[in-house]
Amino acid sequence: MKTRLTTALALILGLSGPAFAQDDSILNVSYDVARELFAEINPAFAAKWQADTGRTVEVEQSHAGSSKQARAILEGLPADVVTFNQVTDIDVLAEGGMVDENWREAFPNEASPYYSLPAFLVREGNPKGIEDWDDLTQEGVQVIFPNPKTSGNARYTYLAAYAYALKQNGGDQEKAQEFVRKIFANVPVFDTGGRAATATFAERGLGDVLITFEAETGGIAGQYADEKFQRVTPSLSVLAEFPVAIVTENAERKGTEDVSKAYLDYLYTPEAQRILGKHFYRLNNEEIAAEFASEFPEVELVTVDDVFGGWDQAQAEHFAEGGILDKVFVNQ
Repeated sequence: MKTRLTTALALILGLSGPAFAQDDSILNVSYDVARELFAEINPAFAAKWQADTGRTVEVEQSHAGSSKQARAILEGLPADVVTFNQVTDIDVLAEGGMVDENWREAFPNEASPYYSLPAFLVREGNPKGIEDWDDLTQEGVQVIFPNPKTSGNARYTYLAAYAYALKQNGGDQEKAQEFVRKIFANVPVFDTGGRAATATFAERGLGDVLITFEAETGGIAGQYADEKFQRVTPSLSVLAEFPVAIVTENAERKGTEDVSKAYLDYLYTPEAQRILGKHFYRLNNEEIAAEFASEFPEVELVTVDDVFGGWDQAQAEHFAEGGILDKVFVNQ
């Protein structure tokens, strides 16, 4: 009642400005393992937005597998922005008319303010001596990562292992498929998303190695410090871009275009880049990246474009029904 009376009085008196500022609210729909990151990003953005505009903003979050989130938006989840972990899921929204077709051009670095790569987390002392992808094919090694059919995180793992095998075998597709098949055979359980796989490894105690984004390995090692997990960066991995976009259809309907754009712009600022670095994401801002150089071992990074002909081709050849993934995916 007090709020209604205050608002009414403001209208009667024609008052404006910070004392009677409009509150803003947006929904960021994101990937499964980004909870802690945005728990720090969002209040920092809210403080900047209020300083710049005099308005408050509440940033609500939704987290699940990236592909699952894209489907939810198409089915009505009212996202204002998406911060995903693979471009194909934003392309799906663009095809559905929810996101502008030229979304990659709306922000720098093809709308990817930070990046990571599939890497390993092993138990204290690394008892199985896991250093690279070929170690994951050995008998007696249990490998934990989520289901590539439901997790963008796991699709990167699959592609990184496949790319490593192609390099080791001179581009031989059959040998690469057999290599990945051996890794899959060492997975005792396929969880639906990255966060569930983390729980399987860190809380249930299953597996000798967890494969997830390098950024997540740093966060897990800190969260479960008593377990003394060790981070391992393989010799080769796949560049995992983290694309962002405004869900134009929803933002226009809700009148949140300005705050949504400001939110995604904020991810490129030095302040946000430092937060991202603290959460073990690799940065395109070279000056800020230099501050975190000691956290990031050298690695040969290949791209989906270079090895697999781009995401459209990878989707058609590997992830579509009856594709290569179906041929090598055991223990379904």
